[in-house]
Amino acid sequence: MKMLSLSEELKGNSYPGRGIVIGRSEDGTKAVTAYFIMGRSVNSRNRVFVTEGEGIRTEAFDPSKLEDPSLSFTHRFGSWQSDDRNNGDQTDTIYDGMDKELTFEQSLRCREFEPDGPNYTPRISGVMHIEGGQYDYAMSILKSNNGDPSACNRYTFSYENPANGEGHFIHTYMHDDNPLPSFEGEPKLVGISGDIDTFANMVWESLNEDNKVSLFVRYIDIATGSMRQESLTRINNHHESGGNTE
Repeated sequence: MKMLSLSEELKGNSYPGRGIVIGRSEDGTKAVTAYFIMGRSVNSRNRVFVTEGEGIRTEAFDPSKLEDPSLSFTHRFGSWQSDDRNNGDQTDTIYDGMDKELTFEQSLRCREFEPDGPNYTPRISGVMHIEGGQYDYAMSILKSNNGDPSACNRYTFSYENPANGEGHFIHTYMHDDNPLPSFEGEPKLVGISGDIDTFANMVWESLNEDNKVSLFVRYIDIATGSMRQESLTRINNHHESGGNTE
């Protein structure tokens, strides 16, 4: 598979919707992930990422303008050296399923795409596993059958021992349209370079200025797998000048 430029992929698509990038840093020491959300309506743009424990929560920037409470949900991180993120409320489904020793794929069997016809937005998810200095990750997409809501197509992609400086990128929509066309194919192979600030700034600046809403980026030390002392997090919110970091 040809390696693509993540920056060019983002700049060339005004509305990829929500996206997940997972991979490994150039020096091989960090597990890398980025998660972003975008919006076209006033309601979907009225969101920010805020930290909650080891994870983040999506909440309304201006509660008085909140029209759809389902746009607020938690993204859960940590526990058993794993880290999951997604574009909806299936975080708890994944977390609870894996806590019961189900696989990532099995945990999602009870979920499908979002019921927001005619778009039927796919649900994308990712899980990272870091243990004993070893690192692997998986990505999932649940989508309608070419816009037919009577069937759900389920795809899981697993990546063992990812190479330095490589990652995979999956997003909900192919491009801006009406209805919005679901992502097609397997996650895109993209390059990952620079430290967390360089990488986070690249992603944020590459997203469409009118449609970008929030971005979360995390670098985790693979040697320790620590989610607290050895991890770095960056958050950018369009409603907050320059974003915020921790």
